[in-house]
Amino acid sequence: MKIAIICSSFFPVIDGVTIAIFHRVKYLSQLKHKVLLFCPDYSKINHIYPDWRDYTGEILPGIEVVSLASTKSIALEFERDVTIRSYSTVIKELENFRPDLIHVDEAERLAFCFLKRSGIRFAKQHNIPCIAWFHTNYIDYFDDYFSLPLGANQLVKNILSMAFTKIYNSYDLTLVSSLETQHKLEKMGIKNLRYGELLGCDLESFDRSCKNTNFATNKYDLPELKNKVKLIFIGRLTPDKGWSFCLKSLVKLPPNILAKIAVIVIGEGDLKVAINSTLKSLITDTYLLGRVSPQDIPQLLINSDIFITNSEKETKGLTVIEAAAAGIPAIAPRAGGVVDTIIDRETGFLYEPQNQADFLDKLTTLIEDRALRKSMGAKAKSLANEWNWQKTTDNLIKIWTEQINK
Repeated sequence: MKIAIICSSFFPVIDGVTIAIFHRVKYLSQLKHKVLLFCPDYSKINHIYPDWRDYTGEILPGIEVVSLASTKSIALEFERDVTIRSYSTVIKELENFRPDLIHVDEAERLAFCFLKRSGIRFAKQHNIPCIAWFHTNYIDYFDDYFSLPLGANQLVKNILSMAFTKIYNSYDLTLVSSLETQHKLEKMGIKNLRYGELLGCDLESFDRSCKNTNFATNKYDLPELKNKVKLIFIGRLTPDKGWSFCLKSLVKLPPNILAKIAVIVIGEGDLKVAINSTLKSLITDTYLLGRVSPQDIPQLLINSDIFITNSEKETKGLTVIEAAAAGIPAIAPRAGGVVDTIIDRETGFLYEPQNQADFLDKLTTLIEDRALRKSMGAKAKSLANEWNWQKTTDNLIKIWTEQINK
């Protein structure tokens, strides 16, 4: 099978979308499929990603990455967006490659960058399927980054909603990885939705028998934390990840609970200084590790005790899946796709969004009850067996094959 993938970002950027794409193409390479992948060029931010050359050209057998001319991303200094003119490169390369199917990740973001719906016209001209994957709730992020006068925020969001609906309805399918996201998009007016278990993790990397309590000490020069309950956060340090709620809540924990915990934060973003300052004023053992290699995430999670996310806007929650694979409980708001990933009171806790008392009550329960953490973690790890990349990519290949056969 020959698949063209057009995506809005790729490695060396590290987030849920790029990790999913990388593991997908890695498995496709093992199956000897051919993939032509288009993504932004990251050479302009070489100071952030000195290894960007590792992810362009032939990165794996049968996997060719074409880096497209890019410009600075609107909100994030460690991201890039493709340019309008770079679409001519896409068409030229597609003509040479002659794919059996075109797959587009984050079609709305690409449409605004290219000023056209990626792949649609080429697919119709060559009578091949063109499908999209809805990864990110961009409309929900609008209020986190913009504050317009006289209620204009809602007007802009309504306009964006109509535009996004039109974009996604033009594809043969719009893929979603959680039922919660599917229901949300149905209300928006997107009609070609297809749900599937499409996200996973590398289960072999999350072998708890390889647990090493000295990993963080040896790798990141952290002090010995074995007598602390380690809370771990993974994600962008940006407003959309719920950091305002998190910081305002944690300051209300009583001193005896604060004395029991250590906090490890993985990620980069504009809020890094504020997060570091607030947390260190509360919790002596606070460590912001910055951008961490995906290869180190399993050991960091396995050697932690509780995974926390305060984002209310996830479409699935890849980091929650990884926490489950590591055998630790997660706590998250009852909002977005994480409600399909966490079984409340069995593999972790879901708290009422923006309810500080509910969040702190459930977090305190997990901090104080080691047996509960252990039992929830064991159930989470058992559930994670359904989320390996081989199974979920096979699910995607099945969908692709159905569309090609049509």
